[in-house]
Amino acid sequence: MLNETSFQDNVAAARNYLLRFARLQLRNDAWAEDVVAETMLAALEKPDSFAGRSSLNTWLVGILKFKIIDCLRAHKREVASSLNTDEDAELEDLLFKPDGHFEGDANQWPSPETTLQSKQFLEVMDICIQELPATMGRVFLMREWMEFSTDEICKELKLSPSNVWVLLHRARLRLRECLQFKWFNNEGRDAVDGSAR
Repeated sequence: MLNETSFQDNVAAARNYLLRFARLQLRNDAWAEDVVAETMLAALEKPDSFAGRSSLNTWLVGILKFKIIDCLRAHKREVASSLNTDEDAELEDLLFKPDGHFEGDANQWPSPETTLQSKQFLEVMDICIQELPATMGRVFLMREWMEFSTDEICKELKLSPSNVWVLLHRARLRLRECLQFKWFNNEGRDAVDGSAR
């Protein structure tokens, strides 16, 4: 466990990281600021709750997740869905053969444990999620990060179940393409490594 001063400093340092996730989900700067402030306050009020079994950021994101869910449920609002079918059809044509198999050779990806432990990979994944269209990114994070059910997503965003599944499918395709280029291809990884130096 960190001493009290360094714990407070580390919580304060995580603010921008938390704010980025909150803004992506809430699409409202004031609400995002509120849930991040509530998250930081909850963490600072009970520092003993942080047992050190995970990183501080992971623990804070766990708190933030529930604050965002509470905020979404408190502020029922409509969100317009924008589906760009032409662009996504082109993407599918690039990634898949006519028989439904992925285009190109199968890559030898590293083990999931090794990849997920890589801070650089998570940074690239964050960049790829930020590049998703607004509604698509929101639906993906609600499902995969916040663990909302399809029914909850439909109710919250005023979408049909088929729209949700289409958005999830397209988000996964785009993330796969982005990660392939920015992480798994040697050129992409070299570019990321070079920019980090």
